[in-house]
Amino acid sequence: MTLQKPKGTQDILPSQVKRWQYVEELARKIFGRYNYGEIRTPIFEHYEVIARSVGNTTDIVTKEMYDFHDKGNRHITLRPEGTAPVVRAYVENKLFAPEVQKPVKAYYMGAMFRYERPQAGRLREFHQLGVECFGSKNPATDVETIAMAAQFFKELGIEGVSLHLNSLGNTESRQAYRQALIDYLMPLRDSLSKDSQRRLIENPLRVLDSKEKEDKLAVENAPSILDYLDEESRKHFESVCSMLESLDISYQIDTRMVRGLDYYNHTIFEFIAKVDKADLTICAGGRYDNLVAYFGGPETAGFGFGLGLERLLLVLEKQAIALPFEEGLDAYLVVLDEKANASALKLAQTLRQQGFKVERDYLGRKIKAQFKSADVFRAKTIITLGESEVEEKQATIKNNRTREEVLAGFEELETNFARILKRLSL
Repeated sequence: MTLQKPKGTQDILPSQVKRWQYVEELARKIFGRYNYGEIRTPIFEHYEVIARSVGNTTDIVTKEMYDFHDKGNRHITLRPEGTAPVVRAYVENKLFAPEVQKPVKAYYMGAMFRYERPQAGRLREFHQLGVECFGSKNPATDVETIAMAAQFFKELGIEGVSLHLNSLGNTESRQAYRQALIDYLMPLRDSLSKDSQRRLIENPLRVLDSKEKEDKLAVENAPSILDYLDEESRKHFESVCSMLESLDISYQIDTRMVRGLDYYNHTIFEFIAKVDKADLTICAGGRYDNLVAYFGGPETAGFGFGLGLERLLLVLEKQAIALPFEEGLDAYLVVLDEKANASALKLAQTLRQQGFKVERDYLGRKIKAQFKSADVFRAKTIITLGESEVEEKQATIKNNRTREEVLAGFEELETNFARILKRLSL
């Protein structure tokens, strides 16, 4: 039997990880400008943390969770999304305490798990970036968070991203719309998909989000939730729209968008990118003002979003966006014979301690093969070491692009390689 990775997972190889690291570091920089700090939660949670918060009728809970009983017979699940664990941590660690600076802003990065059909940009083990802001009901918080995501995509260089916006209103508005939607869909029940027939009773708003053809046809003339917003909800949504316009952030209102999690209220949004002529959601989120209290904390407003790294990297690849991360070595050490082995080891270490990226030959290969390795590694310079260089305590350093060469003593190499690079116009 050949051992292979489980279905729906991937090996992220060193040559690929650089792209991941660049995106993650850019996110850290941008989120940091908005005063977000990183939070890290366990990769698994008690089942109830996810099931009760995202909703027992959602696809995540009914179809997709990796849950099991551990050796202590505790019901555990691998986290399928990031918001519920962060809210649990917020409440458990009393980040709502008076002495904590408000609002509390946190971002996370990490693996999530959902049992679903693997496809491009969607795996069973996937990785998310996300942010959560606690303590502000101000619609400016909604807009600021959306603007932060938009800035992230802009600085990555992604083109053709559109913002889709909707409101679920407050609890009263949502309940009024829920009943109106049931009244509209009930006569059409037999024409709905099996999943939507079940959802019609359990969670009718999810019918609007269905991808099945028969469901899309059925909801074409469904009432709009915006017609059921009360004064408070309408004022909040109008403020969000107005502030987005003041920041020159274009948007389109999508009254069919409901998001797949039960905890949302008021503003919800998605950023959608075109990939091979198809729409791909790359970021989604919204407001959740009741979730902290649901976890046993005080009444606390919340707003956040999550975005899938795999999907984001897929968009970068499809749009042929070259990420500006540093590649290649500062120096490659060509080792001509065994007598230079120890000196090459020492020189490589001193160069690394000066902050340079260095590799050397370990295999005793011929000089031509070593020069080829230097080219493969995209080395800026080549330093050649042999018996004579060791005895004379000096070596030739070559600019691997211009072929210019300089001679330098070991002492200078080991203490001021930067000065040598300047002499080589590097």
